[in-house]
Amino acid sequence: MKASTFFLGLTTGLAAGAAATLFSTPQSGKELRTSMKTASSDWKEKLADVKEKIDNLKESVSELTTEAKEQLPETMDELKKSLEKWQEETAPAKEHLQLEILAIQNSMEALEKAISKNKKKDDEQEQEKKSYIEYSDTDDDSDKDSDKESK
Repeated sequence: MKASTFFLGLTTGLAAGAAATLFSTPQSGKELRTSMKTASSDWKEKLADVKEKIDNLKESVSELTTEAKEQLPETMDELKKSLEKWQEETAPAKEHLQLEILAIQNSMEALEKAISKNKKKDDEQEQEKKSYIEYSDTDDDSDKDSDKESK
């Protein structure tokens, strides 16, 4: 479809619509024009108001962005200083906790060694008891055998 054909159809449609509106309106032509001028004026005022509000919004966003850019470095510096101060204040407690943890670990290792030694001793004693019991059982059996032989 060519552009000239499209615009010709559009123009014809607009003219037909305008004529139909003019002939079907209950107002006279003069009243209609006055009404249209008033409506047009109202729309222009509303459009100007919307444009003004958009401009105000753009300006507010721009100001907010500028303030944020100015305040962000200050805020970051304050945060860094606060973090450094906190680290300095907690450093002694951190060192103390690390020493306590090390002492606990050493105590646990010593306790594990002691438990291991006691377990070895207990195992050796248990083994000795078993050997003694086995030896005693063997003596009892030989006594029974000698009793049987003597009878």
